[in-house]
Amino acid sequence: MKILVVGSGGREHALIKSFRLSPLVTEIHVIPGNDGMAKEALCYPDISWKNFETVVTFCTNHAIDFVFIGPEDPLVLGLTDFLRTRGIHCIGPDQEAAQLEGSKIFAKIFMQEAGIPTAHFRIVDSVEQTLEASKEFTPPYVLKADGLCAGKGVSICKNLKDLQKVAHDFFEKKIFGSAGQRAVLEQFMPGFELSYTVLTDGNKYISLPIAQDHKRLMDHDEGPNTGGMGTVAPLLIPTDWNEKIQSRIIEPTLNQMKNRNFLYRGIIFVGIMITAEGPHVIEYNTRLGDPETQVILPLIDTDTAQLFCDLAKGKLMPFKIKNISSACIIMAAEGYPESPKKGILIHGPLDLENPSQWMIHASTKKIEGQYYTNGGRVLGCVGIGSTLKSALTEAYNLASQINSSGLQYRKDIGSKVKI
Repeated sequence: MKILVVGSGGREHALIKSFRLSPLVTEIHVIPGNDGMAKEALCYPDISWKNFETVVTFCTNHAIDFVFIGPEDPLVLGLTDFLRTRGIHCIGPDQEAAQLEGSKIFAKIFMQEAGIPTAHFRIVDSVEQTLEASKEFTPPYVLKADGLCAGKGVSICKNLKDLQKVAHDFFEKKIFGSAGQRAVLEQFMPGFELSYTVLTDGNKYISLPIAQDHKRLMDHDEGPNTGGMGTVAPLLIPTDWNEKIQSRIIEPTLNQMKNRNFLYRGIIFVGIMITAEGPHVIEYNTRLGDPETQVILPLIDTDTAQLFCDLAKGKLMPFKIKNISSACIIMAAEGYPESPKKGILIHGPLDLENPSQWMIHASTKKIEGQYYTNGGRVLGCVGIGSTLKSALTEAYNLASQINSSGLQYRKDIGSKVKI
């Protein structure tokens, strides 16, 4: 089997490590990939996935069996549609369904029409409109840029002054460009947050292990929002929570997608807040999460290459889950998320891999045998254990061996979970 992975981050490196375990896989190609994953897959840094025709030609020339599209941008821009019209199997929804992630407004209207529980909201496009709409809400306020912002387009505002400043940043300073021209003003939902992921062929679905991400940069959920600073799995929740998530959120989501004739062969990732009134949707992602992928894939007790190849062809096959736990600690560059410093030398066991620990390269560059930082989230330290406590011990032990000026990571990943 020959696989093409589209993407260049930690999620894609985790996919490569999982696919490498399959005896069916003979070649793994990555467009564009990164230096840290180049020892395990064939990377093509000079090829852009944005050139859809080039991707099709690549798949044809290399006899690719299926394409796994990792990040959201290619999905939102319609790469799956383009590939499928040319007979190439791929993981991901069609372009219209990808708007569930590509547009917060699209997703909110979708949920409203389907009767899926989510926070009260208003659509706004100016500072004045935001402040006027805020009269319907109580602080803290949540303002979400409509478009894709690499996980950084959500601001929780403690008071009206903060809300006014964030709205000014969105609509007047245009810090997110066209992605922030419109926004969703939401009522803040207190509660317990979790990441709920399912595989679906558009009709049936199978739940993956539940994970818990940590979005804020610093310990105790302080600091700015990020793409994710660490995660643990499986998160064990009460049976009634799971039943409500499936009956009130997942199944109505699938029904609404069928009503809209979406073509969906891939992943639905739902950020969920368990509130006093039950589970509510925070957001949809139409692909595997990052860093959730790093802790979910090691728990799947089947050949993931075969699993996803079948799914790309429209067949959702059953699989088992291992009775183990996993944790991933993200190490981010100094200045992340606003302006991460690149080109900083990294010391430590960056190529380490054993049954209980391995390193994920999210954004590194290799020069003359040495690794350097090359983006915001640089490394992911994965730990595996018989319990969550032992998995966290393994992950933090690996993180403690990494040394690089300014590299930062949270020390409280998994602390909300009873272990």
